[in-house]
Amino acid sequence: MPLLQMKNVDINYRMKKNEVKAVRDFTLDINERDIVGIIGESGSGKSTLAHGLMRILPRNGYMKASEIKLNNKDILNISDEEFRELRWIEMSIVFQKAMSALSPVHKIFDQMYDTILAHKPQVSRNEAEEKLSKLLEIVNLPKKTLNMYPHELSGGMMQRVMISLGLIFNPKLVILDEVTTALDVITQGQLLDEIKRLVNEFKLTVMMITHDVGVVNEVCTKIAILYAGELLEYGNVKDIIFEPFNPYTQALVESHPDLNPEGSTLKGIPGILPDLINPPESCIFYDRCKYRKDICKNGKPELQDYKGRKVKCFRVGELHG
Repeated sequence: MPLLQMKNVDINYRMKKNEVKAVRDFTLDINERDIVGIIGESGSGKSTLAHGLMRILPRNGYMKASEIKLNNKDILNISDEEFRELRWIEMSIVFQKAMSALSPVHKIFDQMYDTILAHKPQVSRNEAEEKLSKLLEIVNLPKKTLNMYPHELSGGMMQRVMISLGLIFNPKLVILDEVTTALDVITQGQLLDEIKRLVNEFKLTVMMITHDVGVVNEVCTKIAILYAGELLEYGNVKDIIFEPFNPYTQALVESHPDLNPEGSTLKGIPGILPDLINPPESCIFYDRCKYRKDICKNGKPELQDYKGRKVKCFRVGELHG
């Protein structure tokens, strides 16, 4: 049984006169112990999907779906109060931009202790300090970090604090939202090593949101390609990165320096994302696809099972038969 099941997820943002259709008909199962990279350009709906799952969308955002289950429990139709009881306990999120996520006027301990009290008000300060000290040690931070303010920490240290915050209650599912953004290459590498170690140590299932194919290739076991709110390809990381079936996946790989043979020319992806107020009824990638034909313009492809993965493309059999 998959740990997380999502079926026909739609997430929209209400504007003054229109609605932005940020995520459309997203269907995906994530198995226990999977590390799934959700990847795509900025504006593809990656963070929106994560925030919808955690029920932390802004007031003008709303989500509907046929089904969302966590550990075979329906979490789509439960009340907000019931959901708050499982949020952070069974599923948690590590936000991007730790500098913005942490309060600048409160010490690290106070912020983490507040999170504990929100779910377990009986925990004393001494018990919390002992637990949090062990957590910080696991992410390679000294105990004195608890008595520091965020501005006294480096970017990498703050991100480690955020990761430990997400692990406080040892949840079944952890969402990592662009956790390596704004970090230098060395710090990013260290943090990715920490994540791989924590996944094994805590037996985590992870949804990693990123725009970096290289990060997914290094850390993840599976990859989901999201473009303009639609899932275009899903399967094992190595299979998809080294033999992409969807043209958008291929374009993403060709644009990444670490995944191209030495001396090969990097290729940008021409064009821009489509208008998500009125998304096209044709293939969502049609305007930017170098393999497009009339069939791609005159209908919308369905997500299909093809050679051990899921792919949305009319021409997949013709191009990769």
